[in-house]
Amino acid sequence: MSRPVVMGIINVTPDSFSDGATLYRGSNLDIERAMTRAREMVASGAAILDIGGESTRPGASPVSVNEEMDRVLPLVARIAAELETVISVDTSTPVLMREAANAGAGLLNDVRALTREGALEAAAAANVPICLMHMQGEPGNMQVAPHYDDVVEDVCEYLQSRIASCERQGIARNRLLLDPGFGFGKSVTHNLKLLRELPRLAAIGLPLVVSLSRKSLIGKLLGREVGQRLPASLALAVLAAQRGAAVIRTHDVAATVDAVSMLMALEECVDL
Repeated sequence: MSRPVVMGIINVTPDSFSDGATLYRGSNLDIERAMTRAREMVASGAAILDIGGESTRPGASPVSVNEEMDRVLPLVARIAAELETVISVDTSTPVLMREAANAGAGLLNDVRALTREGALEAAAAANVPICLMHMQGEPGNMQVAPHYDDVVEDVCEYLQSRIASCERQGIARNRLLLDPGFGFGKSVTHNLKLLRELPRLAAIGLPLVVSLSRKSLIGKLLGREVGQRLPASLALAVLAAQRGAAVIRTHDVAATVDAVSMLMALEECVDL
């Protein structure tokens, strides 16, 4: 974490906002297609692969525990057996947290910040790092009418409260990462304020994970459809890294690695 790293997104879901169903053949997940995506991301410089089996896009409906596990665990096991990379599992489901760690996951990424019943205990038992994210509401309603007195202060206070809950559960502070939750119960203005003031969140003293790749923020500001959002996504990735992000979560690994590498070459004054 001495310099920003890139986390590649692998959604094994049929309904994620950007890449839903791209790893499916008909109605079934194609594990070989998913492995091809994983290999390409690692070869392109991803330090972490983030696997999600339940869409958390605005308006998304929950899936059953068994369905989420069936989507995620076979891919975790294959990646762990074949690739040298950190595997992150994007889940709020306690039993999947335990099983994913047993299968080889090295990071738990929870959009609900371990607030589901049993999640704190499961994360503590898994004994791997955990990313705590801020979300106002639930995916089904989070974008209806998000409101904050001060979005930056409110997000900071919430994340600090979740850190305290983890520490009371015996989860060491140095096992935690934080995600301000861009797009999760935030308006365009809220998102921009969070990005502008990202150093205030970095001052908490834990690594920040930032995920702005292809998000609706870009569409609302620039009028771009999802497939046209790469240039703006790269700009946001660089802005986040400049402001203290330790992990840039993205769908477009190769381009993001290049963008962040150029920033680091400038900041480190690399003598080529």
